[in-house]
Amino acid sequence: MRKLRKNEILVLRANSKDNTSYKGFVYPSSGIVTAPDWDNQPECGGGLHGLPRGCGDGCLLEWEDGKLAMLLIVDTSSNYFEFEQKCKFSSGEVVFTGTMFDVVTILQKHYPDAPIVYARKQGGYRSTLTGGYRSTLTGGDRSTLTGGDFSTLTGGHSSTLTGGHRSTLTGGYSSTLTGGDFSTLTGGHSSTLTGGDRSTLTGGHSSTLTGGDFSTLTGGDFSTLTGGDFSTLTWKVWDGNYYRLHTFYVGENGINPNTPYKFEDGEISEVEND
Repeated sequence: MRKLRKNEILVLRANSKDNTSYKGFVYPSSGIVTAPDWDNQPECGGGLHGLPRGCGDGCLLEWEDGKLAMLLIVDTSSNYFEFEQKCKFSSGEVVFTGTMFDVVTILQKHYPDAPIVYARKQGGYRSTLTGGYRSTLTGGDRSTLTGGDFSTLTGGHSSTLTGGHRSTLTGGYSSTLTGGDFSTLTGGHSSTLTGGDRSTLTGGHSSTLTGGDFSTLTGGDFSTLTGGDFSTLTWKVWDGNYYRLHTFYVGENGINPNTPYKFEDGEISEVEND
């Protein structure tokens, strides 16, 4: 692929296997393509569309197996708009058509620090990784990882992980994990985990877990658990011979929602505010 000139960027889009857009416009596999309905307005419609630098709202691509991923070189100096996490342009040069993996690999070479959708990244110690939708991010100790919806994030000790809805986050000791609804969060000792409704949170000793309604929270000794309505709170405690599970249900036996609890000496009790 040739070197990009000034005012040129790579734009990502996805088409059906015969290179047809959802509105029926057929893209060439390579070469110049021009919109037949350009209207020069910074709004959806009336032009060609995609994600500038491979970044933006990955859901707009409606990606699924069998589709083709496409890269276009677009001149941003005229007939070009960026808005609502996408871009619109009158014409561009199709420079690559293939799998999403191959397209994302090309984008990462051109924009190594960009939050490219569908990206897979792996960083060393103290890395900062930012991935788009359905990304897989793996960071070393003290990493900062931020993943979009459907992401899988794995961070080393002292990492900070932030995942979108239905994300899977795994952090080392002393990690801080924040996941959206339906997330699965697993942290080591002294971790802080915060999940939305119906999340599953598992922390080691002295962890702080906070889940939304219908969440399942499991903490070790000296952990503090806070669950929303209909949540399940479980402490896994060593009794000298075995790990015992002590489970309580929000809404039963005086266990209130959105209230922090601890388990000590065989009893559950509210955590008093300082």
